[in-house]
Amino acid sequence: MGIHVIKMPDIGEGIAEVELVAWNVKVGDMITEDQVMADVMTDKATIEIPSPVHGKVIALGGAAGQVMAVGSELIRIEVEGAGNVDANAFSPAPAPTKAAPAAAAPAPATVAEKPAAPTATPANAPAAAAAASVAKTSSSVPSAARANGEKPIASPAVRRRAWDLGVELQFVPGTGAAGRITQDDLDAYVARGSAPIASGGNSYRELHEETAIPVIGLRRKIAQKMQDAKRRIPHFSYVEEVDVTELEALRTQLNQKWGKERGKLSLLPLLMRAVVLAVRDYPQINARYDDEAGVVTQFAAVHLGIAAQTPAGLMVPVVRHAEARDLWGNANEMGRLAEAARIGKATREELSGSTITISSLGALGGIVSTPVINSPEVAIIGVNKMVERPMIRNGQVVARKMMNLSSSFDHRVVDGMDAAQFIQTIRGYLECPATLFID
Repeated sequence: MGIHVIKMPDIGEGIAEVELVAWNVKVGDMITEDQVMADVMTDKATIEIPSPVHGKVIALGGAAGQVMAVGSELIRIEVEGAGNVDANAFSPAPAPTKAAPAAAAPAPATVAEKPAAPTATPANAPAAAAAASVAKTSSSVPSAARANGEKPIASPAVRRRAWDLGVELQFVPGTGAAGRITQDDLDAYVARGSAPIASGGNSYRELHEETAIPVIGLRRKIAQKMQDAKRRIPHFSYVEEVDVTELEALRTQLNQKWGKERGKLSLLPLLMRAVVLAVRDYPQINARYDDEAGVVTQFAAVHLGIAAQTPAGLMVPVVRHAEARDLWGNANEMGRLAEAARIGKATREELSGSTITISSLGALGGIVSTPVINSPEVAIIGVNKMVERPMIRNGQVVARKMMNLSSSFDHRVVDGMDAAQFIQTIRGYLECPATLFID
């Protein structure tokens, strides 16, 4: 038997270090060639590191959340044959070169590691039946599955189901990464009849659990970038109300005629077209500002960032050369990028290089927002929800579909008048949508 040491690979593009986001193996595991060992992140792209050999894991080179230099030892595997190091000189894997700095942003409500897909509760085993089974078979309170004071690690879905069942997670052994409690662990615990049921039901019982969630991986990057943007950029926001009644009518007609053949259009491709046209008159807004060099770079190309919420956190996929795409071209590319970001397959190139960003929460967009600029850009356009309400037109009260655009600008290089005129130009295109197709 020999020892094979795998080092942190060179990701490319001059990257000297990466953050270790999550381990997919642990010491003692048998792994096969091409099995994913770990997830690492550089900038906003998460990359899977596969094993080049078969063998048994005997040492890990770092913990999730730590930064490791390219070329440092990632993992040691016991293999058949000589391996690539002297077994007699074996020693525990060295610690990573440095720890990643703690983010100064509030801890998020979700774990930043790649979450395990929750296992659905079987249809023939509803919570009520499981709870009844537990109550029937439970005879004593089990001993704790972890040391006193050690907090159980579980996803919100697992915690909610445990709460419904009256299960104290402190007593449930976890088989997931880092001792995480999975739905299967909860099912096994319930099946053993080990769950203590709280007397008097669960609706009014006192809750004392606390969950410490490490801010690592993508969530840490988001926190650092947002903090840096707010610290360095003097934001100012401008909100304008837009009547999108005619725009919605056009969108409906386009979908009725071309939806089956070309795909359904949402509002965003129409807004993207309006932005493309508006920046022709206001090139200083389709720009990036290098405040250290004191240089503003204006771009003829419109690389539109589309802020997208994913299970791992906020990402900004970039629709490149939006000016060269029609409505369906932008819609299809936006959909492709959003899906890649959602499943964690978006590349670094697809998540960088935007010149202006659109941020939309769709139907949950609220009335007004103050979006944070995607540095080093100088503007971001926030799309609020569309509502139908009574408006006065030509002295008559009529129902109109209204939507606010809440946008933020870098006041160091964008004047208030320019920002207002830019948004008013977009408003003009949206309220008279035929002009979107006139060059």
